[in-house]
Amino acid sequence: MSSAARLVAGRVPAAGGGPEPAGHPHGVRATARIHAAHNGRVTTLPQLRSDGPFHLRRMRTDGNAARVGIIGAMSAPLGGDRLTLDIAAEDRAELEVTTAAATLALRGPTTEAAIYDVRLTAGEHAHLRWLPQPLISAAGSNLRQTYTVELAATARFVLREEQLLGRADEEPGHLVSRILVHRAGRPLLDQHTAYGAPEPGWDGPAVLGGHRAVGQLLVVDPRLDVPRDPVLLGEGTKDGGAVLAPLEGGPALLATAVAPTSSALRELLDEAHAHALTH
Repeated sequence: MSSAARLVAGRVPAAGGGPEPAGHPHGVRATARIHAAHNGRVTTLPQLRSDGPFHLRRMRTDGNAARVGIIGAMSAPLGGDRLTLDIAAEDRAELEVTTAAATLALRGPTTEAAIYDVRLTAGEHAHLRWLPQPLISAAGSNLRQTYTVELAATARFVLREEQLLGRADEEPGHLVSRILVHRAGRPLLDQHTAYGAPEPGWDGPAVLGGHRAVGQLLVVDPRLDVPRDPVLLGEGTKDGGAVLAPLEGGPALLATAVAPTSSALRELLDEAHAHALTH
């Protein structure tokens, strides 16, 4: 059994050990899978399984890596949906996954929460990059999103998460997100965020300060020269700001950013990524 397969077999439950939410009987249930493997020369895609709203497409790439784009085949996630993306890069595989457009969370036929699980696994000496377009939390929506990440000790990993709270001139829905990362079988990150009513103080000066775009960038790489102190980026500007900080327990950096617009947020995260790789 490969190291990535062992990581999948030993994966912790996505929601803290309890039973997975059942979803609404009228909601969509779908699980799409991407499996990348290295054949000794290049990265191949032995499994590319589309399902429900997820249409998976191979994309052109230079070099030996594989690249997959996810195209939305229907409106999702809607209230009551139960959606899963299972993405694995086997030993020495190099895989990048992106989305063709922003993901729009809508209310749908029920106010019950939609569940969106993204499960990411990287084996020894693998390089996995999860770089989707932003997630938009539309008014009236109710979404619970979880990232469950299992990394081998020598794996490299990049995760970029961008969230837009509401469309133009509207309040956001209720958005709860969790990022749970294990590296070499040990916890690296377990972070929980929640925005929109009924969460208290989510838009206050201690959280978003009136901004409507929030995002994170996680870089895990054994080659990182991790600084001891956090680095502030874009501090004191009207276009928001970010902090890039080391994580205890691994060669890893986490950037958290807030901004008034999606373009300003992307600029901050790009700056954080460049800083992480060059310092």
